[in-house]
Amino acid sequence: MTLRSEALETLKETSRTFYIPIRRLPDGLLEAVCAAYLCLRAIDEIEDHPELDNATKALLLRRISLNVQAGVDEHSAASFGQGLEQHDAELPEVSLRIGEWASLAPPSIAPRIWDSTAAMADRMAHWAECNWRIETESELNQYTFSVAGSVGLLLSDLWGWHDGTQTDRSLAIGFGRGLQAVNILRNQHDDISRGANFFPHGWDRSLMNAYANRNLSLADAYTRQLPTGPVLDFCKIPLTLAHGTLQAMALGDLKLSRARVMQLIEEVMGSKALDQE
Repeated sequence: MTLRSEALETLKETSRTFYIPIRRLPDGLLEAVCAAYLCLRAIDEIEDHPELDNATKALLLRRISLNVQAGVDEHSAASFGQGLEQHDAELPEVSLRIGEWASLAPPSIAPRIWDSTAAMADRMAHWAECNWRIETESELNQYTFSVAGSVGLLLSDLWGWHDGTQTDRSLAIGFGRGLQAVNILRNQHDDISRGANFFPHGWDRSLMNAYANRNLSLADAYTRQLPTGPVLDFCKIPLTLAHGTLQAMALGDLKLSRARVMQLIEEVMGSKALDQE
């Protein structure tokens, strides 16, 4: 099995939602987006790990960041996971194989993906040490940029690298922030149970909902800039699911049902496209 095939299988296991639009991206862009997703998922699994303490999380994330910063070509990517082997019984495969995912990216764009991975790992380490406690809206903006707004910037760079597509980078940040704000609302109770609180002091769910909607309006504007095709499909799927999740929560549901998720994806992509996956 080729590395591309293995990466797609891992992607399918970790996120069926993102597997569907990534699988339909053109060659080159597929490898770049898949590599980016899996690298960022690799460090996200460390940040969210239920058994590792915060100090260990910060140590591992900074180790990865330094490993990635030392990278010079696709061959050196093999060392990006150095230091994780001490926790190979605890960490998932997607984290342990971060070096392989990094080497999947086309050489002409790989350094941009590596830079984003290294920077996010450092930021995640900071928030782990702070125990993800947020007091002000400014700190909320800091966090949502760290783990999501910056991903919007990376995606914009990938679109431009692939075919010259230009997007408003401020809207790209809003795209990421909006999706993350919906996640914060959806996961509030679970986050509090592990000691994390992403709601600024004095905020209730209505204020966080307003924050999410403000940023999702920027995300809507971002997708309107994109030409019809697989890139637009890629962006519209998580955005449609985010809007759907807000609507579901307004009706008292904590999240979308799996059936509703597939229904919304089908509305974006068409049933024929889903049948081909």
